[in-house]
Amino acid sequence: MLLEKAPESLVELKQAITECHPRLSKRLRQVAEYLVDNPSQIAFDTVAVISKDAGVHPSTLVRFANSFGYTGFSEMQRLFQQKLMQEAPSYQERIRIARQESGDTGEAPDQLLEQFVRANTLALDTLSKTTDGAEMERAVEILASAKATHIVGVRRAFVVASYFAYALRHIDHRAYLIDGVGGMYREQASTFAAEDAVVAISFHPYAGETQDVAQVAVERGVPLIVITDSQLSPLASQATACFVVKEAEVHAFRSLASSLCLAQSLSIGLAYRLDKQQALDIV
Repeated sequence: MLLEKAPESLVELKQAITECHPRLSKRLRQVAEYLVDNPSQIAFDTVAVISKDAGVHPSTLVRFANSFGYTGFSEMQRLFQQKLMQEAPSYQERIRIARQESGDTGEAPDQLLEQFVRANTLALDTLSKTTDGAEMERAVEILASAKATHIVGVRRAFVVASYFAYALRHIDHRAYLIDGVGGMYREQASTFAAEDAVVAISFHPYAGETQDVAQVAVERGVPLIVITDSQLSPLASQATACFVVKEAEVHAFRSLASSLCLAQSLSIGLAYRLDKQQALDIV
């Protein structure tokens, strides 16, 4: 048992999962990640369905619950049920309901466009409601104080990383995209200075290259801003400022609209901050 007393709320449970995550076995970490990323399924699905979707044996779910001080899985499951009943449906549930109500099952290009637009609209609305303003202020302050900002993101996340670097350069901020040409991620990271900042963008399955760069930042005491898709991302616990972004997904294709919107907001927020600082310096 990891805890002497079982968490009494879902917030407490998620906090306990985040703190204990590094100490969990491989299978229990698998359960933890599924629980955090799929609260609706945990609330209403059966143990058999959840275990199948999470890729573990049903007994592993029970063992996970016991590890956090619960007598069984159903006791822990009630926390998810209570929380879900108190809140409005997530954007994934809302888009599913909207498609069911409209009978939209077509695959014509215009129908697909409508589905993506609707899903991204709801995802952006969720981003606005769930992003912590204080965390955004912290990130902008880090960028404003940095002599240079290094940005890394590979594969799907590369789109967001390259845009972030582009936007920062257009407001005359020194920004460097870590592109790993020739596989030289660590070599590029070796230029980090303590007065710099690093932005790491990574989505499941969390690229090793990005984790390596983030580790260099941590080792050198460089502030680390993270954009990721789960509280249990390996980057989240290392971040000075962290943003968990839930992107829209249609037909198993995940969007990047919310992450790009966040990157744009931070960049323009920095531009306003620097302009204000310059005005004060002149006065």
